Amino acid sequence: MSQQPFSRPGAVDLSGLKAAAPGGAPGGAADGASTGSSYAVQLTEQNFQSTLEASMTAPVFLVFYSPTRMPESADLARDLETLSGEFEGRFLVGLVDIDAAPQIAQAMQIPSIPLVVAVLDGRPAPLLQDVLPLDQLRAQITQVMQQLTANGIAGRHQPRMVAGEADADGEPAVDPRYAAAQDALGEGDVDRAVAEYQKLVDANPADAEAAAGLAMAKVLQRTQGVDLNTARAAAAESPDDVDAQTLVADLDMLGGHVDDAFNRLVDLVRRTSGDDRDRAREHLLGLFGAVGNDDPRVLRGRQNLASALF
Repeated sequence: MSQQPFSRPGAVDLSGLKAAAPGGAPGGAADGASTGSSYAVQLTEQNFQSTLEASMTAPVFLVFYSPTRMPESADLARDLETLSGEFEGRFLVGLVDIDAAPQIAQAMQIPSIPLVVAVLDGRPAPLLQDVLPLDQLRAQITQVMQQLTANGIAGRHQPRMVAGEADADGEPAVDPRYAAAQDALGEGDVDRAVAEYQKLVDANPADAEAAAGLAMAKVLQRTQGVDLNTARAAAAESPDDVDAQTLVADLDMLGGHVDDAFNRLVDLVRRTSGDDRDRAREHLLGLFGAVGNDDPRVLRGRQNLASALF
């Protein structure tokens, strides 16, 4: 099994890229622009993969531009950076100066600039290829975010800059609360990620982001090394086996089949009683936490669970 949260077919693989020196700020040093938003980051080969992985929390918009070849494309980059602050974490902007980081543009097979690519759950899709006035750009991004919200995608990124400061390498500082857990996930160390998220939850049980991260990391932990076909066959043979059914529910989550995962466990709650029913219910509540309590799918799942229980 893949160890990436909520398994994404089509995710961009940059494992062959080597670390390189960081690129410039949006627009480059020549025009004096900088990443002044808490929700924008200048991308290099070193931080590109981790930025893509952030799309499991909320959308990431990659903007490809060149301040030297097409100055107006740098204007688009700055405007998106501005909007990322206005939307307060509903999306993260990844700024790619193709002159400073040509390997990223090559890996993404960028045909021309400007280009804005939306990445959701690790999967990229073209979003915008024109330079628009700020008001038109704001209206278009607003429409996109409304559509995503209607589809149950309403997560937010944590600020990537703390009080306007940068780290020793000049990169915007990642919120220190989640850095260790995010680094562990980026390195594929799921057990360490679980431990780091658990520390955060123990320290502050009201931290919803940490609780959601812990729940997602536990899904990954439980499914490490599991063969999907074998797990599904076992669940089909034993429809009331809590372990078999919860494992397939986890795998459904990893495949993006959230409603299927919820429905499987709601049905299990209906069919079982006593300790088995409690275990199925608790597992389902954990999956609710991984997706987020404000997600419409979770709201439906809770209603279905209540119906199954009462």
